Amino acid sequence: MSFHLVVGHGPAGAATARLLAEQGHEVRVVTRSGRPAQQAVEGVEHLALDASDPAALTAAAHGAVAIHGCAAPPLPQWAARWPALSASLCAAAEDSGAVLVMLGNLYGYGPQPDPARPLTEDLPLAATGPKGRVRAAAWEQARALHEAGRIRAVEVRASDFFGPGVTDGGHLAARAMPGLLKGRPVAVLGDPDAPHSWTYLPDVARALAEVAGDERAWGRAWHVPTAPAASVRAMVGHLAAEAGTAPVAVRRLSPVLLGAAGLFSPLLRELRETRYQFDRPFLMDSTAYETVFEVRATPLEEQVEATVAWWRERLGS
Repeated sequence: MSFHLVVGHGPAGAATARLLAEQGHEVRVVTRSGRPAQQAVEGVEHLALDASDPAALTAAAHGAVAIHGCAAPPLPQWAARWPALSASLCAAAEDSGAVLVMLGNLYGYGPQPDPARPLTEDLPLAATGPKGRVRAAAWEQARALHEAGRIRAVEVRASDFFGPGVTDGGHLAARAMPGLLKGRPVAVLGDPDAPHSWTYLPDVARALAEVAGDERAWGRAWHVPTAPAASVRAMVGHLAAEAGTAPVAVRRLSPVLLGAAGLFSPLLRELRETRYQFDRPFLMDSTAYETVFEVRATPLEEQVEATVAWWRERLGS
């Protein structure tokens, strides 16, 4: 089989590396520490390096058919560190000839005039906030190099992650699951009844692996196949029913308290830019991907069952 380089070993990088290894590929994961962020997987090599160092990353990518860009700086450091990371990914792709498969999100679109209209890949990357702009710029750089014939690149965009392996960064993960499994109320950002698209983490990995080997995907962005949108309250209801702890109350965190907490928490301050995603409908359309490729969103019932089982094992409950 082929050699794939996975940059980053957070939830998406770990899931992608594991899937590629299961498919029989040779997989190398690069992180600053060189240690697995999650349980080690047979057939996956770990290498310590700074991915924003183009020479080091290029050396690690020698012989790879694809570079999967799954790393991201800490949220408060995005504006400062994303440009160097994205430039390094592009340099490694150009030198090695590997396809650059970038994992993106929906920040680059920015708030939409009509939040009830699902986001599609043909919308302009019109974000004006620093996090949205830096993510948009990363793809714009890669696309320009692709169009110039210098690299082959594709971006796969996901909405908020959900599922096994999603922990601190997930709105339906560490902030909700430990309490939910005990029947305790769940406190959430924004409107708990606003419909929201949740992208199942294993489907992210499957899409990244699929587009890496299909040249029809290259040169543009695609949305990961994602189940129909559901509100936070609805998702908590599904999870609690599966866990046998229903009903579980869902409470909205006070905007005033969040504002005050932001004075002390860099992460909460950074979330102000994307609060619109939870204060009103936030919908993603993945029809374009599903029209061309094979991956489909995992049925919601399976997502919920696997997520509850994973958290129970993680917490020993």
